[in-house]
Amino acid sequence: MIKLLLIACFAFTCNADIQMIQRSKVLMGTFVAISTDKRHKALIKPSFELLKRIENSLSTYKDTSPICKLNKNKKAHLDRYSYEALKLSLHYYKITQGYFDIAIGKITKDLYRFGAKERIVSKKALQKSSTSIAGLEFNEQEALLHNDIKIDLGGMGKGFGVDKVSAFLLQKDVKKAIIALSGDIRCLGMCKIAINNPLRANTQLASFTMKNSAVSTSGNYNRYVKDVKYNHLINPKTKQSEQTFLSVTLVSKLPSATLDAYATAVSVMPVQKAYAFLNTQPLAYIILQADKKVIISQNITDYVTALKLK
Repeated sequence: MIKLLLIACFAFTCNADIQMIQRSKVLMGTFVAISTDKRHKALIKPSFELLKRIENSLSTYKDTSPICKLNKNKKAHLDRYSYEALKLSLHYYKITQGYFDIAIGKITKDLYRFGAKERIVSKKALQKSSTSIAGLEFNEQEALLHNDIKIDLGGMGKGFGVDKVSAFLLQKDVKKAIIALSGDIRCLGMCKIAINNPLRANTQLASFTMKNSAVSTSGNYNRYVKDVKYNHLINPKTKQSEQTFLSVTLVSKLPSATLDAYATAVSVMPVQKAYAFLNTQPLAYIILQADKKVIISQNITDYVTALKLK
């Protein structure tokens, strides 16, 4: 069994009961770790190279990426990854009733500033900004923006990367591996997961074991400007940061990109709508609400074993 621990929101360490090799790098704006059984360690390097190609395709910061060019020039030629990511994102927009919206980039990339040069945005500036995905037009060759929107694939890009590496390793007949990009993790074989408790430093909210499945966690407490009420989880309908949920963890055999997008969307949905949506999907959830209540889906044992609440 492979043991995996999420620490301080999304970082982690990995210990192995079998002979496993782990390597880590910073890619796609986050800490990435890939572990395989010793026999397949040579596949770790090309896995990182694959993630680098995906980063070069989906990044909003790299001048050579199609998405960056699209945001700057209102048009761009697409490659296979950028086209597929845009196509998936449009599907997620529709299935989440618009709560997953990649057209939110004007707010998340321009108006708000997270990190070294923090900036809080006025309500007036937020309301004037556009989040209309109707301004995006694309096909396999090119994409166009017809209004003042910008694209931000951060709500599904890490999960997308996990899926591509997972598919690559499975194609090479790898049976035991972990691909982890921040809070998006997929296990080939058996893994033990521990979810961090955002209310108490260095403590776990819950732990469980899963097999050949993925987990995605979204939280509003890890990235914000000055105060958590100005966090990075923006509701595209109200254009405000959401605080209803402190942590949303989803577990499923669904693609990691899908779980990533769903976790992002649910984090900004009204409470009743969020649970109504989740209960229609083939997944389980562990959610920490702002009122400090932990809500666990009734079907949790269909997806995990050895569940422990701390």
